Amino acid sequence: MTPVLYLSHGAPPLADDATWTRQLAGWSADLEKPKAILVVSAHWEEAPLTLGATTAVPLVYDFWGFPDRYYQVKYAAPGAPDLADKVRKLLRSSQTPVHDAPDRGLDHGAYVPLVEMYPDADIPVLQVSMPSLDPRELFDLGRKLVPLRDEGVLIIGSGFFTHNLSALGQTDGTDGAPPSWSSEFDHWGTETLREGDLDALLDFQHKAPAAAIAHPRIEHFAPLFVSLGASSSRNGEAAPMSPRREYVPRTVIDGYWYGLAKRSLQFD
Repeated sequence: MTPVLYLSHGAPPLADDATWTRQLAGWSADLEKPKAILVVSAHWEEAPLTLGATTAVPLVYDFWGFPDRYYQVKYAAPGAPDLADKVRKLLRSSQTPVHDAPDRGLDHGAYVPLVEMYPDADIPVLQVSMPSLDPRELFDLGRKLVPLRDEGVLIIGSGFFTHNLSALGQTDGTDGAPPSWSSEFDHWGTETLREGDLDALLDFQHKAPAAAIAHPRIEHFAPLFVSLGASSSRNGEAAPMSPRREYVPRTVIDGYWYGLAKRSLQFD
C-alpha cells in the first residue's frame, strides 16, 4: 500500500530554509512516485466535506504581510478529476454529503511542501476540506479513504505538530531553544505515537501536556487524525478499531522551526 504522511508544512518562508527543503526533497525521493496526491490541509475547514478544483486554477495565497515574491510562487499541478470521483464514492452517503468548490485552488498547506517534494508539478493533486475538527470524525474519514492507497494515491495530512504563533516572538531564530510547552507536547506526541496509543491521541486535548498552549486552536494537529485513519488496514465506517500497534509511524523530520515542532511522520 502507498504510505500515508502527516507533515508540518511551514509558512511560505519554508522555501528559504535549506535544511527543511532538503529534508522534504529527500523524503519524496525515498517514496515511490504516487499516481495522485490527496491533501487535507489545516487551512481549509468547510462543512460538509468539499472537494477542491479538479482543473488547474490559481493557488490560494492565504497569508498576509509577506514579501511580494511569496505571492509569485506557482504550482500548476494537474487536476485530479478521477480521484475526485473515487473520493465521492467512498465518502458520499445520505448522511454524508460531499460538495464541490471548482474554483478553489491549493492553499499554502498543500503547495508549500509539494513545491519542495514534487517540484515538477506533474502529479495530479486534489485537496479536500476538513468538515470538522473532531478527532474521531476525522479518524473515521481517514479510514474511508484507505482503498485509495491500493491505487497509488499518496494521502497527506498537512498541519504543524505544535502551532502557536506567539512562539515566533519567544525564540531566537531557528536555532533557539523551543519553549517548554512545545518540546513537552512534541515529546508526548512522539512517545504516544510510538506506543500506538490511539485512545490517548484522540483525546490529546485532555491527555497531552500543554495541549492548550501547543494548539490554542487544533486545526494544525487535526490533519494527523485523517492520516491515522488512513493508515489503518481496515477501511469503512463500521470497521472495528485495529490493535494499537497498527498506528505507529516513523518520524522522517523532527526538530523545531522558530520554536514550533516540525515533526513529520510516515505511516507504512
